[in-house]
Amino acid sequence: MRTAEWTEAVSVLDRVTAVFEAFTDDDEGLGVSELARRAHLPKSTVSRIAADLVEQRLLDRQGDKLFLGVRLFELGQNAEQPRRLRQVALPVMTDLRDATGQTVHLAVLEGTDVVFIAILRGESTTRPMARVGSRLPAHATALGKAILAFSPPETVERIAFGALARRTSKTVTDPIALVDELSTIRRSGMAIDREECAPDYSCTACPILGFGGAPIAAISVSGPIGAVVPARTTPALRAAAMTLSRRIGGGKVH
Repeated sequence: MRTAEWTEAVSVLDRVTAVFEAFTDDDEGLGVSELARRAHLPKSTVSRIAADLVEQRLLDRQGDKLFLGVRLFELGQNAEQPRRLRQVALPVMTDLRDATGQTVHLAVLEGTDVVFIAILRGESTTRPMARVGSRLPAHATALGKAILAFSPPETVERIAFGALARRTSKTVTDPIALVDELSTIRRSGMAIDREECAPDYSCTACPILGFGGAPIAAISVSGPIGAVVPARTTPALRAAAMTLSRRIGGGKVH
């Protein structure tokens, strides 16, 4: 039970959470007074928080009533998709890891980064470049470039002509060079990163495409630069990407 003492010590995030938790399945909208009563917060505080949440579409307002916003459901869908993708992908990733002996990554694009949602380590004893949930710049990874090559022009422009951080001496930081490389990747259906993200590290990736060829994620084979030979890993990698495109999005990888 939240008390007056609780309201004096809580953070802004706690207060926002209290507002969200005040809603129940049976509510047909709540006024600020009732929302404040349920959240055990001052009415003025709830009024201020609610105004900010409405502006961010996390709450909707109709007259003097507040409702959970559409954007919350959108965000919930985004959280569900990686879980489903991971569940469907793990058997395919296992086969790919066994076929190549190398580490297999699965990642999605989030902002200007790729976020790793599944990793299966290969035979190499080299320290892994990433962990599940970590991020790397999309432009510096084969995974990111595989996704960007099939992304809408506005997404490519936003990232390519933004701040392209240099991770190694081989990272592509010239916008025009990156756009040209993405065009090549789109034609071949495969992206390669040779020490662009980390020294002595190589990665080959293919996109996982949904309906209409929209990118959902990317899958890669990676490891020490001498161990990842595209000519040997590409057939199994392409097969894995095609399988996941069919199972997840009904798409097709070239």
